[in-house]
Amino acid sequence: MKNLQSTFTLPNGSVLINRIAKSALSENMGTKKHAPSKSLIHAYKVWAQGNPGLLMTGNIMIDYKAIGEPRNVVVEDDRDMALLKQWAATVKGTGVHLWPQINHPGRQAFSKINKEVVAPSAVPVQVKGLKGMFRTPRALTEGEIIDIIKRYGNTAKILKDAGFTGVQIHGAHGYLVSQFLSPLSNTRTDKWGGSLENRARFAIEVYRNIRQIVGKDFPIGIKINSADFQRGGFTEEESLEVLRLLDNEGIDLLEISGGSYEAPAMMGQAKKQSTIDREVYFMDYISKARKITSKPLMLTGGFRTVELMENALSDNQLDIIGLGRPFCINPHVADDIFNKGIKKLETPSPLTGIKAIDKVGGLDVIWYELQIKRIGDGKQPDPNLSGLKALGQNTWLMVQKAFAKN
Repeated sequence: MKNLQSTFTLPNGSVLINRIAKSALSENMGTKKHAPSKSLIHAYKVWAQGNPGLLMTGNIMIDYKAIGEPRNVVVEDDRDMALLKQWAATVKGTGVHLWPQINHPGRQAFSKINKEVVAPSAVPVQVKGLKGMFRTPRALTEGEIIDIIKRYGNTAKILKDAGFTGVQIHGAHGYLVSQFLSPLSNTRTDKWGGSLENRARFAIEVYRNIRQIVGKDFPIGIKINSADFQRGGFTEEESLEVLRLLDNEGIDLLEISGGSYEAPAMMGQAKKQSTIDREVYFMDYISKARKITSKPLMLTGGFRTVELMENALSDNQLDIIGLGRPFCINPHVADDIFNKGIKKLETPSPLTGIKAIDKVGGLDVIWYELQIKRIGDGKQPDPNLSGLKALGQNTWLMVQKAFAKN
């Protein structure tokens, strides 16, 4: 494991203590007023004690009027600065980096928790089994686009002031940056739509605004789709071109993923047989990306054996191994790989046994969020939690949250 345990220096000079990163996972554990909860902060303290090189938070929204999930953390001013500082301080003394992932949901925002939904164009989300959960968005005006770009920079500045060691732009999984990139969700005819150069303009301007505000020494990363896996959508070729553009801008870390609510490839639902055989979801893409960008590459999705992680680093295919769900089952997964000789990571795929529910999908997201909550509450994860029990616990938790004061 000489490669996994080796340090890595980012372009801005920041040093990661090893090559394992916790990729962003939706925790949905903010308070009712969208501040970081004590449980959320404690979960990161536990994860930091496991000594990964990098921890990415779940998506933090930049606007109280645009919420992806009921308990997202929102940062648009310094009202929660004391709690943000506590969150940032969870890695103090460990050498671990902690980067918030900042995001705007665009059209991918549930109608029940948003009075209005905006997007590049008035094109609604289409998800089987979830009809009615997403309303048709209103197309953004150019003035509103500029305002949102500034909001990304504003949120990044607040988080830097709180003590976080970098930020990541969420440019994947069908959220707003991804919506601008895809010709399916972006049908604009002005300078923000049409050609790839125009569709990529939003992502580039978000990066430039953040960089101008936080300075050259503060690391900025982006999570971007290898493709959105929809006919007529954002293609692999276009994604590689966007990587080239971001490389020219001087970004510090490129994390590769794929898919959206409509085609959740990040959950492994768009895998070819060759991908299944190779374990990792987007390895074919990463080899192409390595040829066109000099910037550090992080790959998230499917890594489960230490041997494959080590081989990927040995072959110089990528620089950082992104893990998500393994951190929910084993919060000290990095330490246990290095010091306890763990060779394979287990990640259950729970089902309720009720066909109508299991067919809709999404239970696995609930199941893993419950594991994060257990970690945040000072409990051990429960890998034996049944899918049916998880559904019941989540329903009860939603009732509690609905009547909670904060």
